[in-house]
Amino acid sequence: MIKKIVAGICLLFSFVGAAQEGSSSPYSYYGIGEVRFKGTAENRAMGGLMIFPDSIHMNIQNPASYPSLRLTTFTVGGTYSSTNMETETQQSKARRTTLDYFAVGLPMGKLGVSFGLVPYSSVGYKISSEEIVGGVMTSKRATGSGGVNRAFLGAGYQITPKFSVGADFAYNFGKIETSSIQRTEGVQLGSRELNTSLLSGASFNAGVAYQTKFNEKLQFFSALTYSFEGKLRSRNEREIATVQFLALGGEVVSGEPIIFDPGDSELRVPGKLTFGAGIGQLRKWGVGAEISLHDSADQSNRFVETTNTAFENAIKYNFGGYYIPNYSSYTNYFSKITYRAGLRYETTGLVIQNKSIEDAAMSLGLGFPIGGGTFSNINIGFEYGKRGTVYGGLVEENYANFFIGLSFNDRWFVKRKYD
Repeated sequence: MIKKIVAGICLLFSFVGAAQEGSSSPYSYYGIGEVRFKGTAENRAMGGLMIFPDSIHMNIQNPASYPSLRLTTFTVGGTYSSTNMETETQQSKARRTTLDYFAVGLPMGKLGVSFGLVPYSSVGYKISSEEIVGGVMTSKRATGSGGVNRAFLGAGYQITPKFSVGADFAYNFGKIETSSIQRTEGVQLGSRELNTSLLSGASFNAGVAYQTKFNEKLQFFSALTYSFEGKLRSRNEREIATVQFLALGGEVVSGEPIIFDPGDSELRVPGKLTFGAGIGQLRKWGVGAEISLHDSADQSNRFVETTNTAFENAIKYNFGGYYIPNYSSYTNYFSKITYRAGLRYETTGLVIQNKSIEDAAMSLGLGFPIGGGTFSNINIGFEYGKRGTVYGGLVEENYANFFIGLSFNDRWFVKRKYD
């Protein structure tokens, strides 16, 4: 059954993943867009925490966790987001639904293997402005779409019952398109600049996981991952065209557009070091914290020059945990539900008008086992947070994310004893 589910959702993801608009933030204009992937649904519900081993949930962030799986696992997740954006003078709202990830994990004794696809970053913004020049109203509209997807293949190995290592290789690919249109009041024709970048490149991630017992019940958990700095080749094209504005909205190109070749460029995918530790009782409760350091100071835009903008090294703090009243209860379903909560704070690495763009959020989640004698489950969560500020002409985003993750488990590679 799980094989049919995997095939069906892989096909769906291949169509939807490339077409969806994964961001509505004006901050996605910079770099390669807004970094979207913040963990699976169960990780996000704990503030992004990834340190706890799990035999029925995949942890895509740390390949050293793959040997913890005891069943073939398929996981897929999505998010519905509602964002209120405001400046000192204006307000607007945006809503979107996205597919966030899908992955398959294969346990092979002390070895665990995983592969999948993750939309890594997204560009998605619509910005309009007006100004009066010489007594004439001039309007500008800027839009952006696209992003970077990441296909990965990884493996982890359990060296001892306490210590595991792992690594994964990823191929990053995508397309980013930005448009800028200028129109003068009373004039039917205007100008449009269309910039297109085709992005591709590889990245590498490694991790370790360690756990030990303090006593018969209390355990210590820790994990460390390092994402090596990657490179993205950007094949760029710029088109300048005269456009005619339609009475019902929109525009069409008038005449032959002029196409420029700005040349290829190379972009950095920042390296990242994450370390976390926690304590708890396996399948009962756990609490922990993490810190991530991003080497993003040398990051840059594709080929679009910006003013009053810079990048800095980013840092992120995660704190969270989970609680299960009675994991093995046969009579009370509600005792088997997993309750999760977490907090997250980060500096994104983006600096505008000498102001660091910060992002903070709290999250809650529930994990519901699926009946019928399986270990499959549905995980839902809610995240509320704020990014940016209204000061200095910037944008403050107050967002509410509702996310869901499906985790299907099955036994593969079992030799038949009877025909």
